[in-house]
Amino acid sequence: MSAALLELQGLTKYFVARTDLAGRIGRWFGSSRGEAVVHAVEEVDLQVAQGTVVALVGESGCGKSTLGRLAAGLVEPSRGIRLWKGEDTTRIQGAARRALRLSIQMIFQDPYASLNPRLRVTELVGEAPVVHGLVERSQKAQYVAEMLAKVGLDGSLQPGFAHQFSGGQRARIGIARALAVRPEFLVCDEALAALDVSIQAQILNLFMRLKSELDLTYLFISHDLAVVRHIADRVLIMYLGRIVESAPADELFASPNHPYAQGLLALAPSLEVKKRSYAAIQGELPSPLEPPAGCAFHPRCPKAMPRCAREVPRLKLIAPGRLSACHLNDGS
Repeated sequence: MSAALLELQGLTKYFVARTDLAGRIGRWFGSSRGEAVVHAVEEVDLQVAQGTVVALVGESGCGKSTLGRLAAGLVEPSRGIRLWKGEDTTRIQGAARRALRLSIQMIFQDPYASLNPRLRVTELVGEAPVVHGLVERSQKAQYVAEMLAKVGLDGSLQPGFAHQFSGGQRARIGIARALAVRPEFLVCDEALAALDVSIQAQILNLFMRLKSELDLTYLFISHDLAVVRHIADRVLIMYLGRIVESAPADELFASPNHPYAQGLLALAPSLEVKKRSYAAIQGELPSPLEPPAGCAFHPRCPKAMPRCAREVPRLKLIAPGRLSACHLNDGS
């Protein structure tokens, strides 16, 4: 495997919710209730090798998007280290730091919400490369046309506004905007979720073509296991802010280890012609405001033991290239 282009070590992110008026009044009268703390991401270790696609999978609300923003540098961690090409990003300063910000770009779930409705496509795609000195202002229109062509759009769309395009076109404009600053690494946060299935296939093929043509590296966040199976080299399963399993895509889909991963894959649609039994994962994702003690999955796990309610399982090697966080792997 190539050296890690991006690496996260022990990355943790807490959000503190401000106390509302009722809470403040309660404090005046002696209430001991403190500020609400959202445990969004807990002690995540992650490596993304150059030229690979690492997929991050989990239920809505598990912290995938927050982890993506941490990886892209859009959110500062509460604790932990982010490394870019082996160097701590907090120590990168000056021109190197500006280059880092351009090297990692994010593509968001809702292309309509992420595109400024007041700007034309020319500005949406072309303003950043001009501001950062990648392109002369006199060459902006030509450069934008080239970026649009890369994502399968015609350059004549430049005068248009976001609301004038279809969902698929807006998704392509969002991708063109990210590519315009010549990144090495793309964080794709549910980039296909808001699109029709037929359009999803087109955008997925576009991502794969761009990866090959531009030598891109992806952190691909998705809840769609069919998409992940098609594009990912490695898959990470996330549950309530923690990575519970990490494995090469083929191995994970063939034999998931963690009970949560087994439950997710059991529910995934399949073209195999054989009888299958479907059993939904019981219960709901716990609140990150009050995560369960021990293993966060134990209230829903059919294989839970008394130990699971007391002790947080650590992500550990269970086979070459495979990690899982489950007490069942200890044989006790």
